[in-house]
Amino acid sequence: SKEYAELEWPIDILIAVVWLSFTFNFIMTIANRKSSHIYVSNWFFLGMMVMIVYLHVVNSLSIPVGLMKSYSLFSGVQDAMIQWWWGHNAVGFYLTAGFLGIMYYFVPKQANRPIYSYRLSVIHFWALMFGYVWLGAHHLQYTALPDWTGSLGAAVSLAMIIPSWGGAVNGMMTLSGAWDKLRTDYVMRFLIIALAFYAMSTFEGPVMSLKTVNALSHYTDWTIGHVHSGALGWVAGISIGAIYHLMTRLWHTEMWSEKLVNVHFWTATIGTVIYVVAMWVSGIMQGLMWRAYDEYGTLAYTFVESVAAMHPYYAMRAVGGGIFLLGAVIMLFNVLMTVWKSAAAGSLREARGTLPAVAAA
Repeated sequence: SKEYAELEWPIDILIAVVWLSFTFNFIMTIANRKSSHIYVSNWFFLGMMVMIVYLHVVNSLSIPVGLMKSYSLFSGVQDAMIQWWWGHNAVGFYLTAGFLGIMYYFVPKQANRPIYSYRLSVIHFWALMFGYVWLGAHHLQYTALPDWTGSLGAAVSLAMIIPSWGGAVNGMMTLSGAWDKLRTDYVMRFLIIALAFYAMSTFEGPVMSLKTVNALSHYTDWTIGHVHSGALGWVAGISIGAIYHLMTRLWHTEMWSEKLVNVHFWTATIGTVIYVVAMWVSGIMQGLMWRAYDEYGTLAYTFVESVAAMHPYYAMRAVGGGIFLLGAVIMLFNVLMTVWKSAAAGSLREARGTLPAVAAA
């Protein structure tokens, strides 16, 4: 029953040790800082680390019955509730808070401008920390979970649109007065399109949590589309932009090919759109086929017929994923060539620096 959390107790303990070590190292780094101010990115990273440890430990509480066998401490509805409290907050505090920390650092850095509103970023942080923990129940609409719990999850989900969009707008408005950068700065394109996907995903998720919408979307590929608009569009997009930004700073050189960065941007964006749209259409079609009745009150379609109808959309999904993967391969090649270019330039500088000494000898 533990979706994404089916590891046995010794491995769970090791994971907890890893995250505790990571968190302790981070906290002590902040404690030893020379500046009194703590930039908001560090707040997001710290919130992610504290909550991931807490979520993992509670959800993994179990009774060992052998060296590699254990059973969850919770059962039935309680087990499901704890699982999705963990499951949605793993998305909220790892794939949202953690990557928002990346966004709040790299967007201003790449734009060479201060964040549009520091106050808004702080409000965004605290709203996320206090709001996200209530959302897990919206995964369990129309189940044995008490009705009020699902309603609460849906209500708070809708409220979370406000801080989420506040954060997305904050990142985008950092470019206020400098939108022309998008014409030539391909790295900034990744960062801004990632924010667009973040805004879209954090609107779509709350809408899907509404009971009337959930009745159609639950158990369908629409959920897959929603997840991947966040995973490929937001998480991958902001990560790719951050990596490209770091490459030029760490190796003190320009990217080996700016054109390939542009090609990667379009392959990543087009691949993601094809993938997500395919899953949206497939999911809505699934939901409609599953609930369709004929004039006799019986199901109009068998489950097998709904699976057969999904085939073209799964092919479309594979095409979108393939295009996205192609972009990742192009990025890997470009990154490796950039490192090689930097190493070659360093060797040349070193050789030139030793020539006079050799001649004198």
